Amino acid sequence: MLVGAPRRGTPDAVQADEHLEELARLADTAGAEIAGRIVQRIEKPTSHFYIGEGKVAEVGALAEETGATLVVFDEELAPVQGKNLERALDRRVMDRSELILDIFATRARSNEAKLEVELAQLEYLLPRLARMWVHLSRIRGGIGLRGPGETQLETDRRMIRRKISRLKEKLEKVERHREVVRGGRRPIPTAALVGYTNAGKSSLLRALSGADTFVEDRLFATLDTLTREMSLGNGRRLRLIDTVGFIRKLPHHLVASFRATLEEAGHADVLLHVVDASHPQWEEQVEVVNRVLDDLAVRQCPVVHVFNKMDRLPDDRAFQEGTGSRYEHSVFVSAKANQVGPLVEKLAVLQRRE
Repeated sequence: MLVGAPRRGTPDAVQADEHLEELARLADTAGAEIAGRIVQRIEKPTSHFYIGEGKVAEVGALAEETGATLVVFDEELAPVQGKNLERALDRRVMDRSELILDIFATRARSNEAKLEVELAQLEYLLPRLARMWVHLSRIRGGIGLRGPGETQLETDRRMIRRKISRLKEKLEKVERHREVVRGGRRPIPTAALVGYTNAGKSSLLRALSGADTFVEDRLFATLDTLTREMSLGNGRRLRLIDTVGFIRKLPHHLVASFRATLEEAGHADVLLHVVDASHPQWEEQVEVVNRVLDDLAVRQCPVVHVFNKMDRLPDDRAFQEGTGSRYEHSVFVSAKANQVGPLVEKLAVLQRRE
């Protein structure tokens, strides 16, 4: 059961249905089946349930009717709100942050990504430990309980803090190793691929470099940083770095944990901001990515806006005319159709200017 509770008078309230659709895609990625959806536009969150008591009763009735065993909120719940909701609904309750953390736990492949996800999960778990203990005492698996949650049943807050401290030490070593590797690379220009999740960064990396990278039409299909090289012609080479995708309301624990990984973008000569041109909310997605990049202070280098999935647009020429003038550097491609020539030309021109 999906629940949205945007504040009245905000853009989130206007786009509540679209945001709930994104939450549905997140739930699908985590392995859930959607039983129903409810939206309540609120003036401000209540301290007890976040939503009104009448709406809580409505959620419970619909969950009972549809057989839903899990309720997922599109908002971030305070520990006491989550605890009260579980008591009232007699069902597991998760918020958006917990769902995203769970997806990251199942998708991380490299040792570094696993460390980063585990750190974020433990920092999220710490203030919610009492409620999570109740979860784990009666449920032995499922969405939201994968990763470190299952192994922390017998621990107390002090042990979790020790674990967090050790993980931070390990990530500092990884970061120092990354600096050594970065210093040992041969001196060629570097471009970092950034963008909203499922914008097509991995597909673009494969189309540009010919590398056999994993591609899937799902949110957060890949989390690990990949580095490949491509040819710009005349013997010139460019190093491409694929980074983890961003999303609306990305948990701040994850942003902090993945800072070392995302710093690769800060050392790039150019940022390739990949945009899903076919998405109805692509402008909002661009703003989300820009805010995260500003938080990380990695937008000092030139930014090329790469509008991907142009093959899905009914009138791509009108889109280009209406969009191209709004961005200093913009190209329009289709990674799936391997139509990336304009981007290669743009990168070659930028390198010559350097």
